[in-house]
Amino acid sequence: MAAHIVRPALAVEAPEIFAQDGTYLGRLSANPYAPDSTSNPYGVYGSPFSPTSINNSFSVYGSPFSPQSANNPYTTTAPVLVMDDDDQTMAPALVFDDDDPE
Repeated sequence: MAAHIVRPALAVEAPEIFAQDGTYLGRLSANPYAPDSTSNPYGVYGSPFSPTSINNSFSVYGSPFSPQSANNPYTTTAPVLVMDDDDQTMAPALVFDDDDPE
């Protein structure tokens, strides 16, 4: 029987979110205490009242109708996620296609 090596998961910083216009929108983190977390309801990037929050349904970046919003399922200019790795991987953020059969 072969031995199995179990390695602990690496701690990775939450990805940063940038709007298509270059505006920094915080980190996609579940930490409600981090100042730049989208989960911090009192922070600039997580508050439902902040103009730079994806959680503000009336802001350019959080409205379900804005073309730059992370919450608009029809947008073609969604924010991008940037990982803190060497190749600066970028991917569309928070856009889900409900019509996709997969």
